[in-house]
Amino acid sequence: MSEVKKPPSPGESGWWTRFVTALPRLSLLLALVVTALAVFAGGGAAARMGSGGWEDPDARSTYATEALEREFPSSQPNLLLLVDAGAGVGKAGVDDPAVAAEAERLTTRLAAEPGVTGVGSYWRTQLPTLRSEDGRQALIAARVVGDEKAATEVVARIAPRYEGEHGPVRVSLGGRVAVQREVTATIQEDLLRAELIALPVTLVLLILVFGSAIAALLPLGVGIVAIIGTNAVLRGLTEFTDVSVFAQNLTTALGLGLAIDYALFIVRRFREELAAGRDPVGAIGATLRTAGRTVLFSALTVAVALSAMLFFPMYFLRSFAYAGVAVVLLAAAAALILLPAALVLLGERVNSLDLRQLWRRRRRKAGPGGAGAEEAGLASGASGESGRGWAWSTALVMRRAPLFAVATTAGLLLLGLPFLGVKFGTVDDRQLPETASSHLVQQQIRDGFPGSPGSGLIVLAEGARSLADLDAYRQRVAGLEGVLRVDGPVSSGPGARSAYFSVITEGEAVGQQARDLVGEVRKVDAPFETSVTGQAAVLVDAQDAIAEKLPAALALVVLATLLLVFLLTGSVLIPLQAILLNALSLTAMFGAVVWVFQEGNLSGLLSFTSTGDIETTLPVLMFCIAFGLSMDYGVFLISRIKEEYDRTGDHEGAVRTGLARTGGLITAAAVILAVVMVAIGTSRVTNTKMLGLGIALAVLMDAMVVRSLLVPAVMKLTGKATWWAPGPLRRLHERFGLSEGESAPAAVPADSADSTEAADSAELGESAESAGPEAGEPEKIPAGSR
Repeated sequence: MSEVKKPPSPGESGWWTRFVTALPRLSLLLALVVTALAVFAGGGAAARMGSGGWEDPDARSTYATEALEREFPSSQPNLLLLVDAGAGVGKAGVDDPAVAAEAERLTTRLAAEPGVTGVGSYWRTQLPTLRSEDGRQALIAARVVGDEKAATEVVARIAPRYEGEHGPVRVSLGGRVAVQREVTATIQEDLLRAELIALPVTLVLLILVFGSAIAALLPLGVGIVAIIGTNAVLRGLTEFTDVSVFAQNLTTALGLGLAIDYALFIVRRFREELAAGRDPVGAIGATLRTAGRTVLFSALTVAVALSAMLFFPMYFLRSFAYAGVAVVLLAAAAALILLPAALVLLGERVNSLDLRQLWRRRRRKAGPGGAGAEEAGLASGASGESGRGWAWSTALVMRRAPLFAVATTAGLLLLGLPFLGVKFGTVDDRQLPETASSHLVQQQIRDGFPGSPGSGLIVLAEGARSLADLDAYRQRVAGLEGVLRVDGPVSSGPGARSAYFSVITEGEAVGQQARDLVGEVRKVDAPFETSVTGQAAVLVDAQDAIAEKLPAALALVVLATLLLVFLLTGSVLIPLQAILLNALSLTAMFGAVVWVFQEGNLSGLLSFTSTGDIETTLPVLMFCIAFGLSMDYGVFLISRIKEEYDRTGDHEGAVRTGLARTGGLITAAAVILAVVMVAIGTSRVTNTKMLGLGIALAVLMDAMVVRSLLVPAVMKLTGKATWWAPGPLRRLHERFGLSEGESAPAAVPADSADSTEAADSAELGESAESAGPEAGEPEKIPAGSR
């Protein structure tokens, strides 16, 4: 039986529809040209990015570091040459004359290199901290000047001339700049591998979701445009500010993940409208007024969550805000401008090339709308067995709402318990794989040397009037608990007003004892100005900066989320539920991060070295990303529930129908995003591995536990009070609010009793008419389940 095409209603094509569909071929051509230009504009972006950015640029420790680099470059060596005496030199080891002669030659050569200063060595200073305990290895230390990018370039230039065999010795490079160089190179290689893994796997999943290869390629195209555009934005930002190379991982993950999310909902709704009888332009108009609005709200919520990282002074965090906000806005723009143009041109052909026929022996009989209807339903998860399954499971959860609410909440809190034992630290070479050259060097120094440059605290003294004052201060610091000894003072010459002390501490360089000692040293009285730096001091200042800025960042996320969700729903309670449920969805991620990466569980399986702590900025970063993605899925679900409630006035029926129509799609989107994040998590750099795998877990927990179990349970418990708002706020929403629904509110009063069987049947009948293939067969929900 041929289906009846219904004509578009008057005024169906709004200004936005006319804008994006006026010249679709020209729009796509311009997009192709702009994307090609962005490829060139973003070229070489990674080479201009830094691999640090964890320190507070306004902290006293940063001031001391910069002052020491200017006046005493040898005080903070960031390049170490590990000189290993060969077996032929006998028991003399590094003190053998041939070894000493070669080491002196290398030291002289290094001191003459442009960009290298403050060169010293064991053979020149005879410092015991520069000689291994077994006497087989010793160090040449130097300071590579300039910012991270300049220093990395210097190391890349000189490394081939020093690494390897030199007469009786073998030389390996370590130190902070060598680690940074290797981290940058490793991330670039890992990012390429992650893209090669994620893109084909994502395409296969999209084909399974949509059926049509044409429909599956559209979200992938949106993601590629967003990634390329964001890379060009980051390249431009490197001209004005520091950008972390780690931000490129977020660009790939969110570029693919969010673009696929947005495109899934746009394409799904478009196919649904086509199957309902609209022509392509009319279908795009309905799609943009419904799913398009939801995509816009979702993009705003994610962007707000990521922009909260701009509050923090560390450029590591700020870089993720730059990348995240750019990729979210570009993904939304591509989904709302380029994708509609492509869909108008494709029309019914969006359902072409059903590749599932290659592995499917027989096709299920198509319902109304033919093959397009089947695929549209599968894509949305709302028709056939999938839709009935979600409706049945939601009804079950709502029948036992108290049980599911308490059990799910308790389970999530239990998974988050390990985070109560979190220990914060800083990054070092151990984020690299054990086989990395700089990691091997640093590990040999940790295991075999009595001390190493930069392992303790450094005190900069400015304005000292006499050597006696400096010596008295040294004795007071040396008397502090946890101080092994104090070397210095070292001044720049006779009559100099500045000097520095090296404070050698007990325990680990950034352990709790060292961090406590930072505060004690800063309290020591001195008749001159003092500034403390070193790894522990930098960590303490970074933690203080995060603690100071965290309330403002959280306030922005919470208030913006409350406002945006209110504008979407008109409810006072739903925004509060969104905040609390999203926070609950993150507990498993934070608990797993501590249990796995801090405590070292599964370190063999995942191939990383545990440092016994978590880098200080990573929980902030992971919170902002995961919270934003949780809001993304929350907005998609709540907007569809709101549409049904506005149309029918049936609260429980709206929850069932909303989950039936979006549950499968949200789950599919979450699985695809998790695949992308797991691909990022295959990185050999521990921080990137932690970020990718942690976010993947958070996304899956949110979609499969919070949205599937906790949301319907809580909405059942809150009942129709879920939609309440005081009069002034209700009028505000009527004026400024937006929602996914197109229909006016149903005649059923908001405060009426629970829906009757007839109302439920009417709702399902209207749903089938408006949604076409997505509604599928009427859902038969037992009356007792309401």
